[in-house]
Amino acid sequence: MTAPLAIAGLSVAFRHNGEERRLLDDVALTLNRGEILGLVGESGSGKSLLCRTVMGLLPSAKLQVTAGSIRLDGEDILAGDRFADIRGRRIGMIFQNPTSHLDPVMRIGQQISEGLMRHKGLGAQAARAEATDLLAQVGFADPPRAFESFAHQFSGGMRQRAMIAIALACDPEILIADEPTTALDVTIQAQILRLLMDLRIERGLSMILITHDLGVVAQTCDRIAVMQGGRIVETGEKRALLAAPQHGYTRQLIASHPSVGAAGAHVAVDREGAPLIRVENLEVRFPVGGGFLRKGQALRAVKDVSLSVWAGETVGIVGESGSGKSTLARTILGLTPATSGDVLFEGASLAKDRGATLRRLRSDAAMVFQDPFNSLNPRMTIGATLAEVLKTQGETPPDRIAARIGELLDMVGLERSFAGRKPRSLSGGQCQRAGIARALAVNPRVIIADECVAALDVTIQAQIIDLFRALTATGKLTLIFIAHDLAIVRNLCERVVVMHHGEIVEDGPSTRIFARPERPYTAALIAAIPDIDPDRPLNGGTPTHIQQELAP
Repeated sequence: MTAPLAIAGLSVAFRHNGEERRLLDDVALTLNRGEILGLVGESGSGKSLLCRTVMGLLPSAKLQVTAGSIRLDGEDILAGDRFADIRGRRIGMIFQNPTSHLDPVMRIGQQISEGLMRHKGLGAQAARAEATDLLAQVGFADPPRAFESFAHQFSGGMRQRAMIAIALACDPEILIADEPTTALDVTIQAQILRLLMDLRIERGLSMILITHDLGVVAQTCDRIAVMQGGRIVETGEKRALLAAPQHGYTRQLIASHPSVGAAGAHVAVDREGAPLIRVENLEVRFPVGGGFLRKGQALRAVKDVSLSVWAGETVGIVGESGSGKSTLARTILGLTPATSGDVLFEGASLAKDRGATLRRLRSDAAMVFQDPFNSLNPRMTIGATLAEVLKTQGETPPDRIAARIGELLDMVGLERSFAGRKPRSLSGGQCQRAGIARALAVNPRVIIADECVAALDVTIQAQIIDLFRALTATGKLTLIFIAHDLAIVRNLCERVVVMHHGEIVEDGPSTRIFARPERPYTAALIAAIPDIDPDRPLNGGTPTHIQQELAP
């Protein structure tokens, strides 16, 4: 039987001003009917570019297909240039960065309905009903309200769920999922992956799943293809490949996978004195709904939170998407105003003396944002971005700025040539590393890292975690690490704070939290961590009553 998708000898090159650089090199890959193929590899290896080429969505006119074929049910879609008819209807794609692919001025429901009306010929009312049902399927608690909402009103995880609904809208035969669960916490990730697996069975869907999480690959995929440097270096059935990898790079990926059973060494922290950061009865509300003549309601994103963080601590904040983790972090740094309560930094109060406290925070604290693309200036090169920070900080002599930029790029695992590149020419993982370099440029006393390794492959994750561990080993850097990957939090952080619906529900040493969680919610988060064992259940064996309690 003919494979629904067959790629042979595919090469893509960057061509500009006489320069040519090959980005995909003689790629051969098949996707069998009803199969889930896992595509793994380091950031920048060509995974996303390969799938965008299949969709006819090369990100620049300077990129050209120089050789090869892409056959869909035997027809070479490259030769026929049939992408407009195929895209969305026969092949759907879930993009890595939902913010860049959701229209900011259209309601989410309209964006789903648009494809339904174009490809399935539905009327407005029928499209609305089907779109609302899709929003329910991907985990929105209030689908009619989500239909009327805009992308900016959602958390990163909720935007990703909306993107998945759009991709599924026209019942495609093939679904390409580019890091579909990167922004999701483990419980919602498990729900989405189960949904995709159910769709595969119900509709005979064939799927390419791009991910850096080998746990996701092990528990969802039938075969695995490993990419490095624009080439496929190894392909095989998942159990055989994970048990006996043949290529050295594959062995490196497997060895770098974080284990929830391993805890890193932690620095002793002096908690006798006053905390470096103290949050007191913090409440943050956002207006939702309403209109010009009627007052809308308020969403309580953070509810009466109190928290102390001492100098030198490594604190992990975990919880589902939309639980208030990022809002809490942004409020601590003064980026989001508090509705009530206070944040104190070394005793200085944001509520009582906002200007002076903000100046201290700007010089002593830095944040690595969740969305790497939208946190970097698209018009500036990475080098110019870092130089701007170093000049503003004023601690680096002008004649050492170029050398310092090189050192920062080395620290985060980027080649020094990246100083001359702009964000649009970088992969998601490379952009995130640039964001970490920018945070380190100010020599901060406090770093708040908001999902800073979510977009990175496991080898680079390990490098960044080792970097943070080295920086915190002296006790001079305080780290607040927000993540949905509890295995990484276990390895890095000495203390874990669990948030749920805007509240702190558990707070304690990571050794105790992971060994003896007090709340069913915390236990379910830990149980849902994807494991590299392909025979372990996807949901981690989470009891049904807890799954129902966690459902959004």
